[in-house]
Amino acid sequence: MSKIPYTGKTPGARQPVRPVSTDPLAPAEESYVTENPLLEDPDALAARLADSEDFLRRNRNVLLGILAAVVLAVGGFFGYTYWKSQQDTQAQAAMFRAVDNWEADSLKPALQGDGKLPGLNRVASEYSGTKAGNLASFYAGVALLKQGKFQDAYNSLDKFSSDDYLVQSRAYSLMGDAQLELNKPKEAADLYGKAADHNANEYFTPGYLLKQGIALEAAKDNEGATKAYDRIVNDYATSQEAAEARQAKARLQQ
Repeated sequence: MSKIPYTGKTPGARQPVRPVSTDPLAPAEESYVTENPLLEDPDALAARLADSEDFLRRNRNVLLGILAAVVLAVGGFFGYTYWKSQQDTQAQAAMFRAVDNWEADSLKPALQGDGKLPGLNRVASEYSGTKAGNLASFYAGVALLKQGKFQDAYNSLDKFSSDDYLVQSRAYSLMGDAQLELNKPKEAADLYGKAADHNANEYFTPGYLLKQGIALEAAKDNEGATKAYDRIVNDYATSQEAAEARQAKARLQQ
């Protein structure tokens, strides 16, 4: 309730009518009638309170249900956040040995585990909702690509996503490599294009565009390949790939 009572001086309120004395010499009346019954009439205030109590009594179960739902929702959110954090910690510990094997190019134990700790495939599957599980999908995809299991590599990389623009571009390019090995040059070219356009930069984009041009040539799309090569020559003229792009373009124009 507001600390400022509703009175006759409230802006916009109708001014109360002061009683007029019939005696002009009599002092002015100090009291006057207010038009807010809750302030002046105890019975009206009691009736309003009784109505509120009756409402609470009649809707007690509904209100308690709403309160319980809010408490459960808040508790569930914090509980899930804590659980997910714990899962991510477990996933990082589980994949530690697998990453060591991956870096040592020991692909089989990296993917399948060493008998004591799980491999990348298991970590990616069991902890798929965690950051570590997501990263395990990337590592596994690269390992499978090296093993020549191109469809499995594509599937694993397709599960990976990253806020890091360079890593995500790399994943698109590797997926393109898998598709090209599966004799799907058009699909590969599309993925190389995604890699090139994802945070385009002078260091990696020319290489992705060169791959796109080669894939488009394999798909018999010489016009598209020429556009990819032109983009390298025009936008990345100082890159190492520029010379190769000029040669490829000249070959297509013969």
